[in-house]
Amino acid sequence: MSTAYGARTARRYAASLHGKRRSPAVPVLLLVWGGAAAVLALWWSSTPAVVGDSEWIIGAGRITGLLAGYGCAVLVGLMARVPGLERRVGSDRIARWHAMGGRYTLSLVLAHLFLIVWGYATEGATGMVEQTVTLVLDYPDMITAAVGTALFVVVGLVSAGAVRRRVSYETWYYLHLTTYAALYLTFWHQLTNGSQFLGNKAACAAWYVLYGGVALLVLWYRILVPVRLNLRHRMRVEAVVAEAPGVLSVLIRGKRLHKLRAEPGQFFRWRFMAKGLRWSANPYSLSALPRPDLLRITVKAAGGHSAALAAVRPGTRVWAEGPYGALTAARRRHRKVLLVAGGVGITPLRALFEALPAGPGDLTLLYWAHTEQDLALRGELEAIADARRARLYYSVDSVHGRRGARLTASTLQKVVPDITRHDVYLCGPPAMTEAAREALREAGVRAGHIHQEIFEL
Repeated sequence: MSTAYGARTARRYAASLHGKRRSPAVPVLLLVWGGAAAVLALWWSSTPAVVGDSEWIIGAGRITGLLAGYGCAVLVGLMARVPGLERRVGSDRIARWHAMGGRYTLSLVLAHLFLIVWGYATEGATGMVEQTVTLVLDYPDMITAAVGTALFVVVGLVSAGAVRRRVSYETWYYLHLTTYAALYLTFWHQLTNGSQFLGNKAACAAWYVLYGGVALLVLWYRILVPVRLNLRHRMRVEAVVAEAPGVLSVLIRGKRLHKLRAEPGQFFRWRFMAKGLRWSANPYSLSALPRPDLLRITVKAAGGHSAALAAVRPGTRVWAEGPYGALTAARRRHRKVLLVAGGVGITPLRALFEALPAGPGDLTLLYWAHTEQDLALRGELEAIADARRARLYYSVDSVHGRRGARLTASTLQKVVPDITRHDVYLCGPPAMTEAAREALREAGVRAGHIHQEIFEL
C-alpha cells in the first residue's frame, strides 16, 4: 500500500485538530452524576417522612433500586457506540467506565433485593423466604423482574475478571447481549411497584424518556448506522499479505471510503463473512492512511479470530462498524511527538507516523519487538522516516542471542533528550505498555501527555 497517497491531506486535517483538544470526560461524568442526584431528589421529594426501622430499611431499598434502574440505563447508553463519545472520550475509557459501573450497578441490584425483602419482612413480622415468595408471586410484574434480575447476575458473574479469562469472547459477548432482555423484563416492575412512580406522571414520563432515549441510541448506532455503512460502502477483502512471522495485513476494498472520515490512529470492529469469523466482530486498527477505495488492517495471530484471518480469501464480504477511537492527532498538545510501539501495536502508530504534522526532527518512532523478524512493516516505516526526515529507532529483545536494550527512563532520555517536551503515543502488549508508561513517567513525562487506547478490557 502506497505510503504517499493522501499523506499531505491527512497531515493538513490532523493539523486542523491541533490545539482543539478538550476534556469531554468531565462534562459526561458531570451529566451522569447529575442524573444520579436527580434520582435521589425524586426519592426525597416523594418521601415526606420515615418512621421506624422497617421504613428506614425499605427507604434504603427504594433508593438502591432507583439508582440501580438509572445505572442500567447509563451502562447501556455508554456502550451504544455514540460517535461523539467514541471519538472524543475514547473507547477504552468508556469500556472502563462501563465495567466499573457494571460492578456498582450489580451491587445496587443485590442491595435493593436484600433491603426490600428485609424491610417488608420486618414490617410484616414474617421470614425472609416467605416474604420473598410473596413479593415475587403476589406483586405485579415481579415474576418477569425476577427472571431479568437472574440474567443480570449471570452476566455480572461471567464478566468478572477470573471468569471472563476462562470463557471465549463469543460466549461472553452473546451472554452479554441478554442484558437487553434483562432490562426489558425488569423495567415494568419499577413503574408498577415503585412508590416514587405511582401517581407521579412526571416521574413516569422522565423514566420513559430515559429508557426510550437509550433504546433509540442503541437502535440507531448499533444497528441502523452499521447497516447503512455497509450497504453504502460494500467492503470486501482485496488481499491478505504476510508482514512478519504470525503477522498479516488484510487489504479491504470498498466504495467511497473517504466518506467514513476515518482518522489515522482509529479502528473499526470487523466481521468477516467467512467460516468461523462471521459471528464475532473484533477491533483492529487501520495500519495505513485510509484511501477512497482501500483500507488496511494489520493483525497478529494471537487468538482464534486473528489466526483464522490468514485463510480468508479475496472477495470475502466484510462487515465493519466505526470508525472508533480517540488515539488521534486531536490528543496532541506539543509540537514534538514520540511514538512508542510494541509488537503489532505498530499498526495505529504507523498511520500516525505518516500523518501527524511535524517538521524535520520533531517526530520520533521507537519500535520494540522480541526479534528483528518481528518488526512488521519495517520497510514502510523506513521509507516514511526518510521522506519526512523523522527519527526511527528499533529496540529488539534478542540480538544474536544477547539481550537488547530495555525500555527504561535512561534509555528513553538517551533516545529523546527533550522527552518532557513531547506528546507520547503508546501502543503494544499490556506488559510492554505498562513498563513503557512507568519509564516515561520516571523520565518526567506528564501523565496527560501519554496517550494510549486499549481494546481488551
